[in-house]
Amino acid sequence: MIASPFSLKGKTALLTGGGRGIGAAMSLGLRDAGARVAIFEYALPDELSEKIKYYKLDIGNITELENNFKEFIKDFEGIDILINNAAVTIPSPSEEYSKESWSKTLDINLSAVFYLCQLAGREMINQGRGGSIINITSIGAGQGFPNNPGYVATKGGVRQLSKALAYDWGKHGIRVNNLAPGYTHTPMNNKSWGDPELRKKRAEHTMLGRWAEPEDLIGPVVFLASDASRYVTGIDLYVDGGWIAKGI
Repeated sequence: MIASPFSLKGKTALLTGGGRGIGAAMSLGLRDAGARVAIFEYALPDELSEKIKYYKLDIGNITELENNFKEFIKDFEGIDILINNAAVTIPSPSEEYSKESWSKTLDINLSAVFYLCQLAGREMINQGRGGSIINITSIGAGQGFPNNPGYVATKGGVRQLSKALAYDWGKHGIRVNNLAPGYTHTPMNNKSWGDPELRKKRAEHTMLGRWAEPEDLIGPVVFLASDASRYVTGIDLYVDGGWIAKGI
């Protein structure tokens, strides 16, 4: 028996894109579960949360990513949990999608995820105590969505990347899972949230009849980060109100 399976006391967590929306909610949830939390973020929030350390960097720049990861390891002396949450979405019809939009989306949503997984994975292997890597994907990782080929392609790529890493690193006790939100009331979705027709349509596509709030991701991320999920790896955990499972 695990005495406190959901406790993160004594654990160190690094999360990207934790300045707002889902990332901010998850970072507070991890902190409240007992973890020491660090955030990699391009634009720091106006109000910095207590007991959370922030590093300002361009996630899509591999040199900045490597340098800040080294600084993080120096500051925290190790890592137990990595959450790749930072992402961009640049909607545009596929026939008009620009090379610049494609490259930027690929750099931030997929390449940076791999590089940071690799950095964290090496550190976890050297530490010899396992770890948990959680990659934030999307319902768009498994279904087709219109007018956003870069976002859908990269989230699908991350989904499969996690499964490959789960296979490679399972022997080291490192678990790699995907956490896939549905439509969530965050700044990234302000445009569709602000359209009453679209908001209603997307709510009705779920079984629960509503959009997610950022706080709805706290329980699932603590589960995947903690010993409560110690025999869980390579999965897609959908937090989508039943979107994926719903039929007619």
